[in-house]
Amino acid sequence: MKPVVPLILTLSAFFSSSTLAEVSYRIDLTDSKHHLAKVEVDFPESASSDLKINLPVWRTGKYQVLPLADGIRYFSVKDQAGNHLPYTRTASGEWTVELAEPTAVTVNYQLYANQLGQRVGHIDGTHAFLDASGTLVYSPEFQEQEIKVELAVPDAWKSYSGMDSGALPNSFMASNYDVLVDSPIETGISHHRAFSADGRDYELVVWGEGNYDIEQMVTDLTKLSGQAGAIWDGYPFERYVYMVHATSGVRGATEHLNSTVIQRPRFSYREREDYLGFIKTASHEFIHTWNVKAYRPQGLVPYDYQKENISELLWIAEGSTSYFQSQLLLRAGVITPKEFFEDLAKRIAQSENTPGREVQSVKEASVGKWASTGGDYAVNHSANIYSEGYLASLALDFSLLNDTDLDHSYRDVHKALYKQHKIPAGYSVSDVNQILKDLSGEDYQQWWQTHVNSPMSLDFTSLLENAGLKPGYGDDSKATAYAGVKLGGDSLKLSEVLRDGPAWNAGIVLGDEIVAIDGLKVTGKGFESRIKDFKPGAEVVVSLFSDDRLKEITLKLGEKQSGKLKLLSVDKPSRDQKAFFKAWLGIDWPFDNKGKLKSDS
Repeated sequence: MKPVVPLILTLSAFFSSSTLAEVSYRIDLTDSKHHLAKVEVDFPESASSDLKINLPVWRTGKYQVLPLADGIRYFSVKDQAGNHLPYTRTASGEWTVELAEPTAVTVNYQLYANQLGQRVGHIDGTHAFLDASGTLVYSPEFQEQEIKVELAVPDAWKSYSGMDSGALPNSFMASNYDVLVDSPIETGISHHRAFSADGRDYELVVWGEGNYDIEQMVTDLTKLSGQAGAIWDGYPFERYVYMVHATSGVRGATEHLNSTVIQRPRFSYREREDYLGFIKTASHEFIHTWNVKAYRPQGLVPYDYQKENISELLWIAEGSTSYFQSQLLLRAGVITPKEFFEDLAKRIAQSENTPGREVQSVKEASVGKWASTGGDYAVNHSANIYSEGYLASLALDFSLLNDTDLDHSYRDVHKALYKQHKIPAGYSVSDVNQILKDLSGEDYQQWWQTHVNSPMSLDFTSLLENAGLKPGYGDDSKATAYAGVKLGGDSLKLSEVLRDGPAWNAGIVLGDEIVAIDGLKVTGKGFESRIKDFKPGAEVVVSLFSDDRLKEITLKLGEKQSGKLKLLSVDKPSRDQKAFFKAWLGIDWPFDNKGKLKSDS
């Protein structure tokens, strides 16, 4: 019988030798079809008796602990003479290596990367996406060392990253591990475009086939990228890379120091509503390059990759980013005023139909984000740092505009955060309040207590009137019956039962399965249409399975308006309201004298 040859072999045949002055990574992707790679890492000489080797337990932009180290096998460590060194697994993302004497150390391991949706690593026959947090180990002892990354890839592949290119093809350089972990690599068969905006270089890299128009993407990303000056003075980068995965079964995005990765279903670009989802995501991640990457709250500075990073200001990091994303697109002319209003109206309606906003503050939601699980309980008992953080940002913006007679807006708060609290500094609640006081001359501590430290309740009619707007449903809207539940797709099993809604008060609970209304069978999505057959206030008998037991429950229907919430012009908007509108959004009043949007006329 022939001896079994270990999968992990030295990669020296593929790569140039490294120097001891840096940490060197060599990644062999030449046989990638089974999601596997071979990784070799050289660390400089260490005098420690116990050298820690770590893989993060989370990635930046993800407020959740992940089992990232499960993708590592055939882990081995050698000294500079090639002798194997003993090690112990001391934590989920940690190996402790015993050193009898000072020596340089080489680590080898097999990497399995098939977590595309988590955006920590994905390798197949067409590409590899490598986020260092899920793929490349580091040692805290050498975290500040310069880094070299070399890839061995199939001949047809090309490699891209926000990092500087190295001397060899498919190689990159980083000043330290913090830069490496925030500069993912996309290598493979992809579409590539380069463009510039406001004196900065940009690249668009798209992996995967789909119904996207890459030239339209470049046009709109160019317009978006030129709008940074509307908020900040200066850039934290010279070159920026938009990475896009057009694929199946996953969606989402992650911000990085000098790049972003955006994942969308491959056929979700042609229709305008779908394309807006893409370009808004791109705007969100671009804004993060300042808000989170260039400045971020204390508690997230510096990153501790081996445990949760807690902050009560995640609503600013995420919610304020969401708040600005459509504003930059509106200023750039990428979206229309109508599309902006539709987005804001949808957010207001969503908040009004989320009982959790009455229970949890955005401060508490920020601190608890690492433990949040989503679902029915979150809707009923939690605030969301993105959606409620957006509305807290809106309220703060309007308050600041009023307190400064339109001289300053919430954009100036972020301009000051970028100027005064760049990384490695972090900002605190008192820092934000001081900026607000410097801009307005007012003490915002009571505002903070009401809107941030306490569950937030906003009067949107009064708030939007400042800008000459009002929420409404249009002339064709009418009162319709309402049950206060959400179904799980095509199933009649309930995925949400809104707290204090009609179904909740009747005793209907999460997981119940509707089978009939007033003795007549309900199928598929027929539940909602059947409910509309009744008038608000009517009582119906709902037959359902609850924990596999058939029950009949009398449900008194509530009332809601039909159609979607809209933002309309107030009657006879004043000159002050139009001025407020322009100071807020940076565009002229978009309605004609009859209250219709000029673009629709």
